[in-house]
Amino acid sequence: MAEPKHTSTVEILESLIAFDTTSRNPNRPMIDWIAGYLSDLGVESTIVVDDDPGKANLLATIGPTDAPGIVLAGHTDVVPVDGQTWGSDPFTLTERDGRLFGRGTADMKSWAALALAGVPRFLEAPLCRPVHLAFSYDEETTCLGAVSLGDAIAALPTRPALCIVGEPSGMRAVTGQKGCYCFTAEFQGLAAHSSLAPDGVNAVEYASRFAVFLSDLSATFAREGPFVAGYDVPHTTVHVGTCRGGTALNIVPEHCRLEFEFRNLPGHDAADIRRTILSFANDVLEPDMRLVSPDARIEIDEWSGLPGYALDDESVEVQLVRSLSGHNDDVKVTYFSEAGIYADRAAIPSLICGPGFIDQAHKPDEFISLDQITEGERFMDRLTSYLCRPG
Repeated sequence: MAEPKHTSTVEILESLIAFDTTSRNPNRPMIDWIAGYLSDLGVESTIVVDDDPGKANLLATIGPTDAPGIVLAGHTDVVPVDGQTWGSDPFTLTERDGRLFGRGTADMKSWAALALAGVPRFLEAPLCRPVHLAFSYDEETTCLGAVSLGDAIAALPTRPALCIVGEPSGMRAVTGQKGCYCFTAEFQGLAAHSSLAPDGVNAVEYASRFAVFLSDLSATFAREGPFVAGYDVPHTTVHVGTCRGGTALNIVPEHCRLEFEFRNLPGHDAADIRRTILSFANDVLEPDMRLVSPDARIEIDEWSGLPGYALDDESVEVQLVRSLSGHNDDVKVTYFSEAGIYADRAAIPSLICGPGFIDQAHKPDEFISLDQITEGERFMDRLTSYLCRPG
C-alpha cells in the first residue's frame, strides 16, 4: 500500500480560505473538497445534511471504532467582509511578515487545516484509539449545524472520550465558556395620531421599558453576581443589540422590534434568567398594553441557545489537552463556541483549544501567525503519540 501523501498545513489552509463560506453562502463546496481530500487518502466521510442542501456537516473517523477516541471539531463558515478594507484579497491566503492573512485564518480554518494535514500521520501510526474529524456549518449564525453533527457524534459505534473545538485560544486549553442565548422581541401596539397619544399603544415606549429592564437586570448581575474569576467579565451579562420601530414623529408607533441576548456563567441557570425576562414582558408590560388595546402583544422568539461549559482544572480531559498543547494557563472565555452543544448533544466532555487569537478574528486583515501554525502542528504530533498508547 502506498504511503499517504503529506500536504502541508499552509497548502491546505490556502485551499480552505479560497472558499467564500460566509454564513449566508453554501458551505457544501468546501465540505465536498474536504471529503475528496480524505477520500484520496482512503478515509471515508459521512456527510450530514439538514433542510438546506447547500449546507452540510462532515464526520470522519480514522483508527479503530471500538475504542473511545478524540473528536477534533471546527466550523467551516466565516463572518462577512462587507464594508471592510483589506490589504489583500480576503479569500486568497497571503503571507506577510510571518503572518497568514485571509478571512477565516484565525476563526477557524487554520484548525481544520491542521487536522487535515495530520491525517497522513494518523494513518501511518498504530492508533489504539481513533481520531474523529467533525466540521459543521453556520456556527457564526444559528449553530444549527452543530446540533445535527452532535447527534451524529453521539451515534458513533463507541462514544468518544473528548471533543476539542479549535476556536482561537492561542493553543491554550479553555476550561470555561459562557453560554449565549439570543432573542427577538416584537412589540405590537396600536397606531394613533400623536395629538391623541393616549388613544394608542406606543410600541417603541414599551420596547424601551423592556430594554431598561434588561439593562437593570444586567446591572444586578454585575453588582450581586454570581461571579467566577478568570473571565474577562466575571458575571453574567444582558445586552440589547438593536431596536427598530416607528414611522413618523406624528404617529404613535404600532410596532417595534428589539434584539437582545444574555451570556451566562456556567452554573448560572439560563432557564431562571429566561423566566425572569419573560415574566416582565408577559406579566407586567403586556397587561398594561392591553388596557388600551386587547390586541396589543409582545412576542419573544429565542432563535439561538448555546450552552456554556465548565471543566475542573484537575480533570483528566483538561490535563490531557494541556499536555498536548504544552501550556498550563487557566483560560476562560466569554465568546461562544460549539463546545457546549457537543457536550450537551453527544454527552461527552468538550473544550476549546485552537490556534490564533480571538482579537485577530472578524476584522479586516484577519490573520494567524506562522508561530501558531507551528504550535498547532506540535499539538497534532503529540496527539498522534497519545492515540497510539494502549489503555
